[in-house]
Amino acid sequence: MTFLFAINPASGGTDKTPWEEGIRTFFADSPHQFYLFHLNGETDEQTLPQQIKQHKPDRVVAVGGDGTIKFVATFLLDTGIPLGILPAGSANGMARELDIPTDVAGSLEVLVEGETKPTDVVLINDDDICLHLSDIGLNAQLVQHYEKNNLRGKLGYLRSVINVLKKRRLLRVSITIGDSCVERAALMVVLANARMYGTGAVINPNGSPFDGQFEVVIFRRLSVLEIIKLFWRYKPFDPRNVEIFPATSITIETHRKVYFQVDGEYRGKVNHIKATIKPGSLLIVLPKSP
Repeated sequence: MTFLFAINPASGGTDKTPWEEGIRTFFADSPHQFYLFHLNGETDEQTLPQQIKQHKPDRVVAVGGDGTIKFVATFLLDTGIPLGILPAGSANGMARELDIPTDVAGSLEVLVEGETKPTDVVLINDDDICLHLSDIGLNAQLVQHYEKNNLRGKLGYLRSVINVLKKRRLLRVSITIGDSCVERAALMVVLANARMYGTGAVINPNGSPFDGQFEVVIFRRLSVLEIIKLFWRYKPFDPRNVEIFPATSITIETHRKVYFQVDGEYRGKVNHIKATIKPGSLLIVLPKSP
């Protein structure tokens, strides 16, 4: 097989040299062929498709965090070329969701020996995709603060959480799901194609990126303690404060512009979101089933 590794040097604020060395060592005595390509954040939309066309890889591998995975996946939708994941970011929520090992050797073994599986993608506003989790409100505001202040690591998250808690406000939202409309005052609304955030906080216990649908998770009220749980580790939420609706297509309207993030990347303030499931449109390399 031929592998094309798309490496994001900036992902997670960590040096990717150990990952590159691990790739070279792993394939040193291998019959497989590989190419390394460094993303630069400026010309990637032109150069990554060129690399794919030039090398004709059997698998394209995202080396980075959730943002890198989402970016690479954009060019593989409906192509039949599987996406491999080496979780070299900070939170690595998608890798955690898919049970991909976080170490170099383990994730490379999955890449070569694993099985491919059609995975759902959520189309956002006709021009963006979500593989994992998108949301408006509290968490999106945290992502904005985290990016704006160029914070890193768990201490950075803690600083962002403290800042966001001081400014939290309820949103007034109207959510159309099929023929019904739900109106709520909420702290945040999540479009969940998976179960958990990269921190390990499970917000959608029965979610799956393989079931042909996503879930709308509405957090109507949260205590400060529950908010801290949300960002750091899973503890059951009070069901009186959280609602979950399965959906294949939705629209969200808010009474004022609100913070919005997609797969860990801040998208600005919006007052309208349209989301539709694209079942099985992306092949991903996963650990073999037991």
